[in-house]
Amino acid sequence: MAALLVIGSANADHVMEFEQLPKPGQTLMSQGYRLELGGKGANQAIAVARLKQAHTQVSYIAALGQDAAADNMLATWSREQINLAHIFRFADANTGSAMIFLGNQGQNSIGVAPGANSLLTPAMLDEKQAQFEEADYLLIQLETPLDTVKHALELARNAKCTTILNPAPAASLNKDLLALVDIITPNETEAEALTGIKVTDTASAEQAATVLHELGINTVIITLGEQGAFLSQVEVNALAPELGTTNVFSGIIPAYPVTAIDTVAAGDTFNGALMVALNEGMAITHAIDFANKASSIAVTRHGAQRGIPSRAEL
Repeated sequence: MAALLVIGSANADHVMEFEQLPKPGQTLMSQGYRLELGGKGANQAIAVARLKQAHTQVSYIAALGQDAAADNMLATWSREQINLAHIFRFADANTGSAMIFLGNQGQNSIGVAPGANSLLTPAMLDEKQAQFEEADYLLIQLETPLDTVKHALELARNAKCTTILNPAPAASLNKDLLALVDIITPNETEAEALTGIKVTDTASAEQAATVLHELGINTVIITLGEQGAFLSQVEVNALAPELGTTNVFSGIIPAYPVTAIDTVAAGDTFNGALMVALNEGMAITHAIDFANKASSIAVTRHGAQRGIPSRAEL
């Protein structure tokens, strides 16, 4: 049985809707409020679970509090047939939460209180080493401590498990961590944080990708919103590694044109779909098209996890 592993955050999302996002110092009355289940790790695990084929197992490693929010999350994930044997719970911490301001054109501003997410440690991952050895792919983000993220990548590399890093939220990362990444999937803001290059189009995305290749990452996918996703892939000559890398592909995989109403989980849907497609043996360009299709459906719906499509919908 194929096995996919997701590690990351879980949050209760408090969502307020506005005609336009509040400016600094401005107070606006929201047009609506709802409580959603979110967190990048949980969103991505659900995307994988909904989009995978029946013979694939999805395992999720996360940290929760001992509270009603956590109980609700576990019940939801169980219905999605995610393996929950590797969830840690803490009696003295709240489950993570986020405040999301959503504009009527799909824009959003998000503040996160990590809660139990910040308690996931490298030592806890060592307890789950067998999961890394069983998994074909690992998908991880940056809403858990960076030393934990790095250790997860180390465990995956040692287990010959292909690593996908979604470097969100935006952060500057050191070379040692990035050298453990097989596939990286930043958006424009995250790519700029990693490389110092402002990404707005294909040309600037290619410049940023070159920097990331120089840091040891062979496959760079920069998501560009409605433009699509920019892919740059290089490979090392196995017979003569001293000759450096050769560019295999560089270009845009176009997005599907839709009217976005909520982009909160667009990137999470993209990343989950990408891992599913690659695990099924799709060529990288086809896998990105599959992921573009999934995220294009997600942005036409309200809600982080509620908006993630099923395989049948794709």
